[in-house]
Amino acid sequence: MSVVSPCIGQCKLDESGRYCTGCQRTRDEIGAWSAMSDAGKKAVWARLLSLKPAVRQKVCEACGAGFACGSGAKDGTCWCNDLPNVLPPTPGVADCLCPDCLKQKLAAEYQARGLDCPL
Repeated sequence: MSVVSPCIGQCKLDESGRYCTGCQRTRDEIGAWSAMSDAGKKAVWARLLSLKPAVRQKVCEACGAGFACGSGAKDGTCWCNDLPNVLPPTPGVADCLCPDCLKQKLAAEYQARGLDCPL
């Protein structure tokens, strides 16, 4: 199985013209991706996954509340990383939910699977 691209379809270079603000790859990584070996692609993914996420202000698609995404967790990452995981993720959820809506969604997903929600 080949390594999938980190592209999220929000392609725009930062002010320096060096990094994509969508996927955080460098211009060189983007240009070389199709010719890269799987090992090279995995190295790009490893670099991307090691980056601390940028804190962004978002609007919850469920309730319309504004919230900060990308900080607040015990480990310094996004607050949602402190919540329990539900795998596989629910299809159709395009972006972040605010803390209250995500907790409600997680509780519903656990219940739908017949599991006790740890929240």
